[in-house]
Amino acid sequence: MAHEHHHGNCHHHHHGDLKGKKLLLSILLNTTITLAQIVGGIISGSLSLISDALHNLSDVISLVLSYVANRLTQKKYTVETTFGYKRAEIMAAFINAVILIGVALFLVKEAFERLYEPVVIDSMWVIVLAILGIAVNGGSVLLLRKEAKDNMNIQAASLHLFFDMITSVAVLLGGIAIYTAQVYWVDSLLSVLIAIYLVYSSIGLVTRTLKILMQFAPQNIDIKAIEEQVCQIKPIANIHHVHLWQLNDKEIHLEAHIDFKEDLKLSEACQYIRQVEELLCAQFSINHVTLQAEYGCTDSKELIVDERKHHH
Repeated sequence: MAHEHHHGNCHHHHHGDLKGKKLLLSILLNTTITLAQIVGGIISGSLSLISDALHNLSDVISLVLSYVANRLTQKKYTVETTFGYKRAEIMAAFINAVILIGVALFLVKEAFERLYEPVVIDSMWVIVLAILGIAVNGGSVLLLRKEAKDNMNIQAASLHLFFDMITSVAVLLGGIAIYTAQVYWVDSLLSVLIAIYLVYSSIGLVTRTLKILMQFAPQNIDIKAIEEQVCQIKPIANIHHVHLWQLNDKEIHLEAHIDFKEDLKLSEACQYIRQVEELLCAQFSINHVTLQAEYGCTDSKELIVDERKHHH
């Protein structure tokens, strides 16, 4: 009974359909506005409109990636894919952030060229399309608000949309400045600011997703604290050969060897192992635990074992 209960607490199941539908709607809205802004940017000669459009395009890409990843994570596990496609969303977030940084650097180059040779800009286009951008992005953010709370991938997409809305506000103000005072350099300055912001927001996501892809231990879990707590269970001598990694947002895996002080019956050892699993779930939110029970084994007893040294 304890076992059922333990799984009930530590495994999260998601209903992806609603999330998928909302994402699809956001994709359609954002595709429309991206096209409108690119056309408007070319006609009006506004680089900030084009950079806002590229920002929106990166959103469309991120939403499409989120959508595809979301569909993939619902696929059944098979003999070939024992983890399913749970890494798809993390991969999507990573690729997306890298693309953004590239786009941003390109915009900075363009904008600096413009500062030397300002271009006359038709501000009405800029104003109208910026207002459209604010409406669509703001709407999309509200649409995905609930789903963004517990999903890194949707959170990334929704963060983009929010900043698109902010950049559209900036573009709108720029358009008004050009309309009222013909200060065309404002357009290039805005492009640079939007681009710098893009790089800034993407770098954090790149490092976070890369750490998961490289199977680093989650930063908020202290392995030493795990060792202390596990060793407080009476018959356990030590825990060693620990691997701790994160599969995606929700799933944290731990595997380790546990040394018992005496030669327990298998059924008894299993009870203590269950106790360790419940402890790890309750205290550290680790929801996939694989433990190897040992007594009298002569393997290395270090907490973290460098396998390169021990395979000879």
